[in-house]
Amino acid sequence: MVNKILDVKNLEVSFDTYAGEIQSVRGVSFDLYEGETIAIVGESGCGKSVTSKAIMRLNPEPPARIKGGEIIFDGEDLAKKSEREMTKIRGKKISMIFQDPMTSLNPTMTVGKQIVEGLRKHQNISYEEAKKRAIEMLKLVQIPNPEKRFEEYPHQFSGGMRQRAMIAVALVCNPKLLIADEPTTALDVTIQAQILDVMKDLQKKINTSIIMITHDLGVVADIAQRIMVMYGGKIVEKGTVNDIFYNSRHPYTWGLLKSVPRLDIDKEDERLASIEGTPPDLFAPPKGCPFADRCEHAMKICREDMPPIFDIKEGHQSACWLNHPDAPVVEAPINKPHRGIAGEKGGTRD
Repeated sequence: MVNKILDVKNLEVSFDTYAGEIQSVRGVSFDLYEGETIAIVGESGCGKSVTSKAIMRLNPEPPARIKGGEIIFDGEDLAKKSEREMTKIRGKKISMIFQDPMTSLNPTMTVGKQIVEGLRKHQNISYEEAKKRAIEMLKLVQIPNPEKRFEEYPHQFSGGMRQRAMIAVALVCNPKLLIADEPTTALDVTIQAQILDVMKDLQKKINTSIIMITHDLGVVADIAQRIMVMYGGKIVEKGTVNDIFYNSRHPYTWGLLKSVPRLDIDKEDERLASIEGTPPDLFAPPKGCPFADRCEHAMKICREDMPPIFDIKEGHQSACWLNHPDAPVVEAPINKPHRGIAGEKGGTRD
């Protein structure tokens, strides 16, 4: 039986500013199992990075505060942990790869010393043993000449090598959970593929669970088993990779998928689509669906009432009124020739 290692329940995170309260995360719930990879996707500002940092309690408190909810990790609620207690968990049980390795690595310390630092903090081993393990980790992340690179500084590494070094820092203590916050955004596509391959190989070797934070659905297609789509501080759809790519049930997910280049379309006039409009103001979130103002299928009820979570099938959920049995039939534009929201028999549900 696969163990559940993380269970986020109704998480709410706000930032108190001079202009008022920003409700960045509004009732987010999801879980993660041992050895599994899930992806949280969405536009910039949707709350995905705030959610991931809340798990490690890295949002600055204040102005950030966890208003409500639970973050159950290994049977304990991280939302109630003190800063001292969290320092014993960060790096040892939960690690994070940040978006920009050049600003995340210390420019005044050698890469090797930064890897050794985490090992010696969390494990009672000598410097020589820590150095040996650090060099082994550099080999695992496929950095050439690891003995030499151990003594070099971050500015002597290329962008892809710096990201590999960040992975080495994050995984050297064999954490149970790795959070990767857009780890390939600043890299070209060839290096992106290499970094993702490194993460998958290491995951198999140490059985680490991964949360991948990204705005690029193309990145998660080959690495994640499940996808959570976030918008306006909420998860609007969740399901397996096949559910999201071939049977998605939320207009925002359709918009994200339509903005990804496809190789199976030959039409010369086929253009990538953008989602018109801007994300909602989280100083004063709408009382209805946060995507209503940008949705071409929005109905009156969408602006008046927050949609409930509709169960499409086991493990696939969507927060959209179009999934209500009485809603108008709308064919999902990106699901062709697969079943769309209209279904094979014209209904709105499976």
